[in-house]
Amino acid sequence: MASVLDSVNQLTQIVGQNRLELLLFTLAGRTERFGVNVFKVREVLLCPKLTAMPRLHSAVVGVSYIRGQTISVIDLSYAIGGKRTENIDRCYVIVAEYSRSIQGFLVSGVERIVNINWDKVMPPPQGMGKNNYLTAITEIDGGIVEILDLEKILDVICPNEMEVSKEIIQESVVHNERQEQLAVESGAEPIKRKILIADDSSVARKQVEKTVTSLGYEVVKAKNGLEAYNILKEYAANGRLTDQIGLIVSDIEMPEMDGYTLSAKIRSEPDLAQIKVILHTSLSGVFNQSLVKKVGADNFVAKYKPDELAKAIKDLMAVYDR
Repeated sequence: MASVLDSVNQLTQIVGQNRLELLLFTLAGRTERFGVNVFKVREVLLCPKLTAMPRLHSAVVGVSYIRGQTISVIDLSYAIGGKRTENIDRCYVIVAEYSRSIQGFLVSGVERIVNINWDKVMPPPQGMGKNNYLTAITEIDGGIVEILDLEKILDVICPNEMEVSKEIIQESVVHNERQEQLAVESGAEPIKRKILIADDSSVARKQVEKTVTSLGYEVVKAKNGLEAYNILKEYAANGRLTDQIGLIVSDIEMPEMDGYTLSAKIRSEPDLAQIKVILHTSLSGVFNQSLVKKVGADNFVAKYKPDELAKAIKDLMAVYDR
C-alpha cells in the first residue's frame, strides 16, 4: 500500500493551483466510492491488531499502537450510518491527521490517488438534508465519488470544546465599546464590520460562528470559496469593502474554489486586496508560514482551538482601530 502514497511528498507543488489530491476507498456493504484529501493522510496500512477498550464510542472498533502512538480506529462505514465492517484483518486503516488529532479509519479497500481540479468538486445535492456526512461530491471514471466530512464524524464521536474563554470575550467587549466611544467623540458614525466565514463543513461553520459572535461581530457565511468570492464582490460593489467586512476566516478544502485560490484572488484584485485573511483548516500537520505567505494570507490557524482563533481575529481586526 506504500505505493499508493508515493506522491504525497510532492503535494506542496499543487498549493495555490486549485487542485486536490484525493485518496479513493470503499466501505463495507456500499457500492459507491469515497474520497479523502491526501493532505490529511499520514499512511495507509493493513489493519493491525486492535485492542478493545472500555467505554469507547460504538463506532470505535479498538486502539492500536502505530509508529509510537496509540491511535483509535473508527469503523468509517458504521460511523456514517452503514453496516459494521466484518473480517477487519483483511481491511485497511487510513491514518489521518487533522483538527490537531490523529485518527485511524477502518475501510474495506483502498484504490488509488487521483489529481483533480477543485472546480470539479461540487457541494452535496440539497435534497440530501442536513444529516448526511458528505462535504462534497465529484465524478471520476464516470461514477460519483463521495467526499466525507471527517470533521463532522469526529465531532460526533469526540466533540470539540467550542467556548472562547471569558477573559478573551471580556477583553473584546471592552475594546469594542472603547472604539465606539472614540467614534462618537470624534463625531463619526461607528463602523460595524462583519466577518465572513467560508467553510464547506456545517460543523466547522457553527464552531467559527460561535467564536466570532462571542467577540461581538456579525457573521456572513459561505459554503465554499467561490461563494465567498462572490459575496465579497457584491459588498465591494456597494462601497469600500473593509468598511463592511473586515476579515474572512476561510477553510482551505472547499468545493469549486479552495481557500488558497480564494486568498490569491483576493490579493490580486484592488477592490478586495485590503481585507484580512485567516486560513483556518483541519490540515494541521503539513503546513507552515511559507505556504500562507505564498497565497497572501495574513495568518494560519489550525482547527479547532477557540481561544487561538479568537486571538488571531482580534489581532487582525485591530488594524481598523481609530
